[in-house]
Amino acid sequence: MDIRVEQPCPQCGGLITLSASGRVLTCPYCGVKNFLQANGPFRYALPGKADAAKQDQLLYAPYLRFKGNVFLVTETGISYRVVDTTREGFPMPGLPPSLGMRPQAMKLARPGAESRGRFLRLAVKASVILDKAARIHALSGKDEKELYLRAYIGEEVSFIYLPLLRENGMLVDTVADTPLVSLEKVASYPLKGSPFNPRWQVKFLATLCPRCGWSLDGEGDCLVLTCSNCDTAWQLGTTGLEPISCRIVPGGTDTAVYLAFWKISAHLPSMKIWSLADFMKRTNQPVVIHSDWQERVMNFWIPAFKLQPKIFLKAGRQATVNQWRLDGEQEFNVLPNLYPVTLPASEARQAIKVIVAASATSPKNIFPYLPAAHVENISSTLVFLPFEDRQHDWVQPRTGTVIAKSVLQLGRRL
Repeated sequence: MDIRVEQPCPQCGGLITLSASGRVLTCPYCGVKNFLQANGPFRYALPGKADAAKQDQLLYAPYLRFKGNVFLVTETGISYRVVDTTREGFPMPGLPPSLGMRPQAMKLARPGAESRGRFLRLAVKASVILDKAARIHALSGKDEKELYLRAYIGEEVSFIYLPLLRENGMLVDTVADTPLVSLEKVASYPLKGSPFNPRWQVKFLATLCPRCGWSLDGEGDCLVLTCSNCDTAWQLGTTGLEPISCRIVPGGTDTAVYLAFWKISAHLPSMKIWSLADFMKRTNQPVVIHSDWQERVMNFWIPAFKLQPKIFLKAGRQATVNQWRLDGEQEFNVLPNLYPVTLPASEARQAIKVIVAASATSPKNIFPYLPAAHVENISSTLVFLPFEDRQHDWVQPRTGTVIAKSVLQLGRRL
């Protein structure tokens, strides 16, 4: 679902249309670039048709939008699906359970301090809504198959508000201009709501390197910006831009693009995985285990960019199993062919147990132990790997990882 949002430039006021997944706002009028920062999920509102005189009477009903990959590990294997849905967050008679195609067909707006009307509170836990979304998309795991693991990876959670109006004894959907339910039927529901909370206000952070003051590089959906002046990488933290540990594996003359992976060092004590040798033995890999692998810290290599679930698992598995071929990391330096980082480290960590499951050659020796497995001693480094151009594919020569160019571009819209 490609959702577009209208956002005024904080510098010149020019109206900009960007994707809801965009995190870097570049104004085509004044050229200023800003990182978008919010306390919690981003919030949007559908455009209603209420007269200006009635704006103070509006009620905004919350819908939770979930977009991401859902993975299930059951006794029959690993299943996955891309889920993009909106579900009602304020159960009340008359409200549609989903917003359907309307967010995609209309340009949304961000509520702000100037927003009038009242906002109904989310009355359903986000976890319940996500579980319901998984069930609707046939990924509940609540059938006869035993569920060992459910993981949401690359998820984006946001609020989309449907503007309502009390009129002629009815609660009216002001987007479609149609009555939904009589006010008598919903008299017992808490419809008072609350005004716009200043904490919801989106903040704009200048994309200037905190170390040297140079303008940072990054596209609209980037989560990591780079500085070509001092060769550093930065991500948005709770208090502003924060440096991240970044390395690069140099490629040869045939290198066409560098794709980033999160190298996450972690232990799974309950599964007796501390080293690379432990992982190879536990997942029963058909390789000769080198003597030094017992001293080698176990690293999980997770793609730092969004992909279709099947390709995401394949790329993560191949890079993780063949990590011993990726020696030779060097200090990070900014190159013109670095592919954007669109998956944060926090989401990559959630993929660790899924990658373990995908790497298992004997599922019965791994799957039953996943529910009790806890990941410990986590540290992460962003590592750019060289990929060569092979007509329709990008190929990582050391690990044999192959990613179709069309799949990589499709991932920018996931």
